[in-house]
Amino acid sequence: MASRKSRLTLMKVLSLFSVVRGYNIPIIALAQYLSAIFILDRESRALDVILDINLFLIVLASSLTIASGYIINNFYDAQKDLINRPKKSMLDRLVSQQTKLNVYFGLNFSVVLLAFMVSWRAVIFFSGYIFLIWFYSHKLKRYPVIGNLTAALLAVLPFFGILMYFKNFYEVIFAHATFLYLLILIRELIKDLENIPGDLANDYRTIPVMFGEKVSKYIITLLTFLTIIPVYLLVDVYDVGYMDIYFYAGMIVIIIFLLKLWGAASQKQYLQLHNILKILIVAGVFSIVLIEPSVLVHGRKLLSVI
Repeated sequence: MASRKSRLTLMKVLSLFSVVRGYNIPIIALAQYLSAIFILDRESRALDVILDINLFLIVLASSLTIASGYIINNFYDAQKDLINRPKKSMLDRLVSQQTKLNVYFGLNFSVVLLAFMVSWRAVIFFSGYIFLIWFYSHKLKRYPVIGNLTAALLAVLPFFGILMYFKNFYEVIFAHATFLYLLILIRELIKDLENIPGDLANDYRTIPVMFGEKVSKYIITLLTFLTIIPVYLLVDVYDVGYMDIYFYAGMIVIIIFLLKLWGAASQKQYLQLHNILKILIVAGVFSIVLIEPSVLVHGRKLLSVI
C-alpha cells in the first residue's frame, strides 16, 4: 500500500515537472548567466558576476515566473492539449487544476518577495511580467499575429530583466536580442502549424487557422530571411569573437529548415521543424562562451580564482 502511494506521489511530482517544463528552465537560467558574463558585464570578473546576489535573485525570480507561466498556460490549454499532445496531457492531468492554481499563486507570491529584495523597479518589472503572461494565456494567444508577437516577447523578457539590472544598452545587445526574438517568433508560428487540430476544435484564431498553412509558410520564410540582418551585424559589424562560427553554422541549419518547411504537411513534420529551432536556440546559449573563451582560462581568471 505504501509502495503504491509512493509511486503515485512520484507520478504527481513528474506530472508537475512536466507542467512547468522543468527541463527548459535551467537552460534559460544558464542563458541569463552566460549573457551577463559574456555580453552584459564584460568588464567585471566572471566570478564576481556569478556571486552577485542581486543577479541570483533576478535569475531565480525569472525562473519561478516562467514556471508559473507554464502552469497558467497549461491551465487554459487543457482541452486543446488533449488533442495536440494526448500523452503529455494525460501525464499533466495527474495533478488537479486546483493544485496547479495553488502552485501558480504560490510561485508568483515568491517572485514578488524576491523582487522586493532587489529593488522596487524589480517589483514593477516582475509584476508586469506576471500579468502579461496571464493576459497572454487568457486572451491574447487566441488571436493571430498579436498572440505570436506576445509569446516571443515573453520568451525574451527575462533577458531584459538582467539588461536593466546592468544598465548596459550597447547596440550589440539589441542585435543579439533581435536574432533571438526572430527565432522564437518563427518557432511560435511553427507551433501554430503543429497545433492546427486542437486550435480548430477550441476556436483559437491562429494564422494557419485563419489564413491557411501556405500563408503561414510565407510569413515564416520572410522572418527567416530577416534573421540575416542581425546575423550580418553580429558577424561583420560587432565583435562576437568565435561566436561567428555559430552564426555561420546557424545559417546552414536555417537553409535546411526552410527546405523542410515547404515540404512539411503533417504534425510530425512540423514537430521536427520545431525541434530544429529548439536545438538552434539551445546551441546559441552554449555558443555565448565563444564570444570571449579566454574568460575561462585567463583575462578575468575565473578558474584560478576558484
